[in-house]
Amino acid sequence: MNQEIASILQKYYGYSQFRKGQEEIVQGILSGRDALAIMPTGSGKSICYQVPAIAMDGIALVISPLISLMKDQVSALNQAGVRAAYFNSSLTSRQMAAAMYNAKQGMYKIIYVAPERLFTDVFLDFAQQASISLLAVDEAHCISQWGHDFRPSYTRIMEFVEQLPRRPVVAAFTATATQQVKQDILNQLRLHNPVSVATGFDRKNLYFSVERPYDKTEFILQYAASHPDKTGIVYCSTRKNVDELCEQLNARGVSSLRYHAGLGDRERLENQEAFLFDRCRVMVATNAFGMGIDKSNVSFVIHYNMPMNIEQYYQEAGRAGRDGEPADCILLYSSSDVRLCRFLIDRGLEDSETLEEEQKELLRHREYEKLKQMTFYATIDTCLRQFLLRYFGENAPDSCDNCGNCQENGQMTDITEAARDLIAILVKTGQRFGAGMVVDIATGAKTARIASFGFERLSEYGSLSGMDKRQVRAIVDHLITKGYLAVLEGDYPVLKVTRESSELRNGHCRLLMKVFARKGRAAAQKVQDHQVDESLMGKLKALRKQFADRLGVPAYVVFTDASLRDMCVKQPESLAQMREVSGVGAVKLERYGDAFLTVIREYAGRTRQEDPTE
Repeated sequence: MNQEIASILQKYYGYSQFRKGQEEIVQGILSGRDALAIMPTGSGKSICYQVPAIAMDGIALVISPLISLMKDQVSALNQAGVRAAYFNSSLTSRQMAAAMYNAKQGMYKIIYVAPERLFTDVFLDFAQQASISLLAVDEAHCISQWGHDFRPSYTRIMEFVEQLPRRPVVAAFTATATQQVKQDILNQLRLHNPVSVATGFDRKNLYFSVERPYDKTEFILQYAASHPDKTGIVYCSTRKNVDELCEQLNARGVSSLRYHAGLGDRERLENQEAFLFDRCRVMVATNAFGMGIDKSNVSFVIHYNMPMNIEQYYQEAGRAGRDGEPADCILLYSSSDVRLCRFLIDRGLEDSETLEEEQKELLRHREYEKLKQMTFYATIDTCLRQFLLRYFGENAPDSCDNCGNCQENGQMTDITEAARDLIAILVKTGQRFGAGMVVDIATGAKTARIASFGFERLSEYGSLSGMDKRQVRAIVDHLITKGYLAVLEGDYPVLKVTRESSELRNGHCRLLMKVFARKGRAAAQKVQDHQVDESLMGKLKALRKQFADRLGVPAYVVFTDASLRDMCVKQPESLAQMREVSGVGAVKLERYGDAFLTVIREYAGRTRQEDPTE
């Protein structure tokens, strides 16, 4: 690392070294090369373009679709001593004019802009007159129709670049990208000899778990009650679920707010800011919330409903543990989630007025395939982390020791006879029904539909009545995952036997499945020993809140929890020692150093007086 870059990293960010992959991207950009960085949430993508932006002459433009991220990043940069601004729809016309005037005067080093703003006359005129050294494209997967957050405005980015008097270095950043999406980014942004870095998708501090509670709402209420000092997000697929769960949490004394597209702009903004400023503990939301939320102290993300694809799930789950601390990512699964996802996929395509029927069918097939992979994740009995990493093209060990399937004491159980009964039911009923009917017949349910077809006369009717319906459904899911059954798509999903099932049906093989003792408990969070004095930590948080309230910024913009924990561990006694705390740069040291040192010194002195061994 050269001296200039080391100085910038220490002065503005308070770090003595880069994380994995960051330096390679920074040096590549500074050498004039384009860049593509695929780095998981929380790995420090923003530093990869902010550091070279500070070092280079001219202005850096950062294209982002996320108003909340722009605000967070600009607040953090200004707090660190870097002049930055943003241009998006949240600004009034007067604020926009003032920001543009300042930009033309060369006041800003980094400017964040929404892609839709690029082609306004005022901004385009400014960009053509300014010296733009770097164009950073954040959330670059939005440029691909194969991505899970496709934004048509992203496809015009290079059209904007072509209208500039000089092509700047172009750098693209994303947290999740399959090979197809990666290729789309390279092609559509026309990156020149890019330095390409993929640091890996593994977030070792995240604990992954899939639970099948009888009552999802009660599971979440119990989890929140057992983690009273933790902040988190609960994702639901429907507005109704959001509203009802938020009401239940507040009724139990868990400070919660809601976020979905059915709320007014003002309520959404107020709720989002309350969550960012730690004025509520739990945000209950649809997937309209969270993309670009740079809140570092989210300790859990719970999915009330299964998302439609792995990309969406991993991005949303990845909003937990951005500070590197242990965090829980829990998916609450039920078979009805699959039907809901299919409904949402179909409705989304039907509502599209720009797609031809042939395109809709292509996209429907693609989304169904992605849903199938998501369902496999929810129903496998092997390592969850391994499944996620392999989905994104990475090799992974068979066990991670930090997911529900690896930590649960699951017992390998022979399910051959149960599987044969289920397959026989499927064959005898003409392979015309979905999993629900098959499970009902096997468990001896007394329904009008079963009676109308006369299925109670089947020899297999009630053969698995000694098992819970969820256990039988788990066996059906296992048969699908292992390829013994297939799901035929249509108006309603229908189960079909496959060629692979013949050996099982004919008694030529046995089938085992790991059975877990699921009790709807909270995930067992893996705890690290930080040797943190919680009393001192509380005092530092209180002081941080005073500064944050005075400045009107979220607390983590002043110092992250990770920085406060490092202060607790190191307990610096001077400004020179405070400089060694992670995340304490020169500007923050000057602004806050004395105040935090005073609290630490007073606490250390009082502790020594109270210690009888002193």
